[in-house]
Amino acid sequence: MNTDLFYTQLPILRNFWDITNPNNFVAMPEDWYILITDVTHSTQAVEEGKYKTVTFLGASSIVVVLNVAKRLDIPFIFGGDGMTLLVPPSLLQAARDALLGLQLLAHKRFGLHLRVGVVPMRDVLDNGYEVNIAKVGVSEHYAQANFLGRGLTYATDLVKADIADNPYQVVGHHQPEPDFSGLECRWQDIPSVTGQTLSLIITTTAHSHHSHQRVYEGVMKAIEQIYGTDSNYFPINFETLRLTFNPRKLWLETTLRARSPYWYHHISYLLTIWLKNLLAWAMMMIKIKAEDTLWGDYKAGFSSTTDYRKFDDMLRMVMASTTTKTQQLITYLEQEFRAGTLVYGLHIADRALMTCLVFERNGRQVHFVDGADGGYTLAAKALKQR
Repeated sequence: MNTDLFYTQLPILRNFWDITNPNNFVAMPEDWYILITDVTHSTQAVEEGKYKTVTFLGASSIVVVLNVAKRLDIPFIFGGDGMTLLVPPSLLQAARDALLGLQLLAHKRFGLHLRVGVVPMRDVLDNGYEVNIAKVGVSEHYAQANFLGRGLTYATDLVKADIADNPYQVVGHHQPEPDFSGLECRWQDIPSVTGQTLSLIITTTAHSHHSHQRVYEGVMKAIEQIYGTDSNYFPINFETLRLTFNPRKLWLETTLRARSPYWYHHISYLLTIWLKNLLAWAMMMIKIKAEDTLWGDYKAGFSSTTDYRKFDDMLRMVMASTTTKTQQLITYLEQEFRAGTLVYGLHIADRALMTCLVFERNGRQVHFVDGADGGYTLAAKALKQR
């Protein structure tokens, strides 16, 4: 039986918080594969000021596989310093080769090691774990994958296990450069108008579906009581969203996407995207319409394609907050942590950063958001310490 269209045909939930109900999840096909990437020693890299590079490589892991998949819809989760992505057997070899090509470039151009793992779904299921999925509609052009069952967590542990000749880790040697089409990093860091940008990770301590529902419904209610509606903690304020014209900030995209090793080709690519930013800025200012894109409304459209909360055995959120509201949230989380119901990690910054996958200006796109100065990476470190 061909399962390629499993995710494409999955029913779409309309409310993100429907993920609190385990009955909204269905089992992944047994013949699929789990692909995992992460930047090794990412905490050290972040502490050395390379947090944008770490985040960019995490997003790059997704785009190179999506470009291989073309129009086949496949589920993925962005985790800050890496990603988790699931593919059917027909896509495995091409996706693996694309990630290994990225692995080589990460080492060659940034001096970072991108760990790449491949775990057969069958290996996870045979060890008593589940990989269940729910598809949440974020916009007309983007539906988000969310996962339950501890299977992805187990797969990640397999890939990260520090053992000789780990069978779940793969290493490339001579793969061609992958296709980075759609990958962009052209915005300035986005200051929080409320003072703080939180990167939050929460997971339950018990593994039952009943515990999942009880704990995350409690989290949902606490967030509603503290912040109100979703719009009150949405991390991107479009009034402060600015394109960057700083060549140093555009150099990250240039370094990865300029396909030639010659410096003058890099300068040419840098100049090209600088001019594109200038043109986009001008069209947004005068609110021109071009190629079915109404540029005056372009930034506002980000609200429906921004990946600022997700679930993959743990809740991940980037939130706008104030000092007072952050303290209220921490008080609640500490209370639940001490009661033994959940574990959490939190990182506080004064701004967010955004990496974009834009395949169509007026259509298919997704914008990954993380807190600046470490975001999810340092929130994960805090969670592990707890």
